[in-house]
Amino acid sequence: MASTQSSLHSNSLQETVRPLAAFPENIWADRIAPFTLDKEEHEMYEREIEMLKAEVASMLLPTGKTMTERFDFIDKIERLGVSHHFDIEIENQLQEFFNVYTNFGEYSAYDLSSAALQFRLFRQHGFNVSCGIFDQFIDAKGKFKESLCNDTRGLLSLYEASHVRTHGDEILEEALAFTTTHLTSGGPRLDSTLAKQVKYALEQPLYKGIPRYEAWHYISIYGEDESNNKLLLRLAMLDYHLLQMSYKQELCEIISWGKGLESVSKFPYARDRFVECYFWAVGTLYEPQHSLARMTFAKVAALITMIDDIYDAYGTLDELQILTDSAERWDSSGADQLSDYIRASYTTLLKFNKEVAEKLAKKQRTYAFDKYIEEVRYHVVTNFKDRVNIPIVLATNTWSTNPYFLLSFVLISGNNT
Repeated sequence: MASTQSSLHSNSLQETVRPLAAFPENIWADRIAPFTLDKEEHEMYEREIEMLKAEVASMLLPTGKTMTERFDFIDKIERLGVSHHFDIEIENQLQEFFNVYTNFGEYSAYDLSSAALQFRLFRQHGFNVSCGIFDQFIDAKGKFKESLCNDTRGLLSLYEASHVRTHGDEILEEALAFTTTHLTSGGPRLDSTLAKQVKYALEQPLYKGIPRYEAWHYISIYGEDESNNKLLLRLAMLDYHLLQMSYKQELCEIISWGKGLESVSKFPYARDRFVECYFWAVGTLYEPQHSLARMTFAKVAALITMIDDIYDAYGTLDELQILTDSAERWDSSGADQLSDYIRASYTTLLKFNKEVAEKLAKKQRTYAFDKYIEEVRYHVVTNFKDRVNIPIVLATNTWSTNPYFLLSFVLISGNNT
């Protein structure tokens, strides 16, 4: 009997072997200074923006403008990052164009730059436009005409259009190779402003860029254009600055929220990635009306990162089974069987989700929360199956790449477009 008790005592003293990982330290730490929004400055910018919006909206009207000029103006509005002020006007105009110009023979009057721009804008806005618009630029051998090689602006426009290709768009595959070759070889001979645009586009195609960063870059390029629209440029600069102020305030709130969780002491095994998660949120949900979605996305991403680290760098298989079962039920039953750290992480996530549910209930948007919970639950279960090497059917894309997970945050924001 004594021997048995001694054995039990010895086993109880043995520490649980955990798959701890050596994650890099948080590089941001104390680098981000506190920020307090200047309400008077904010309101001053808002008033000027409202006046400029009215001016730019009047410029969007079709009176006295060719189709090419209207497309060019819409493109500048979008690239400068202010299209969120004119979503309805832009969609209406594109729909009007699409309804009228369905015969691609009409495009024979347009140059390569204009045709490629119109094609790209249609595709970016979800219109099913055929590549037939480019037939006029193809020679008898099915290749792009060599006469296009000296049309740098046209090549650049076609290059950007080639990135909105879909499966089966062979002409755009050819366009990508053709434009890349000639833009690369012709770059050194260009004037400085155009050369900058070409060099940047070859490194970062517009369609594959982060919208706010692309706006920041294009504002500087557009500012160098002597023919720029001063009112539009001013609107873009003010709008960018105003949004930056909002981002700074939100980021400080996220950092403060993370410190309030006492993550270093309560979750020492997990990565502190509150700042990175907010940057991720801004990269995908950058428009001002998505503030609630940004904040929710960033917080959830940070909490899910902690849960990920339980699976990757802390929990035993027995604990992970209990955690996964609890997540599938979405309750705290069984949590008392978990270690203090794991229980703290999971209950923190449950508490946060309850707060989100209450906010959305007040907005009568509970369906958005249901979708979000479905995606989080799926992610947790997928994590467990991956850890124990259970084959996962159609689960290669987890929440980090799942468009439906992102959609749930758009729904949370209250924007239905």
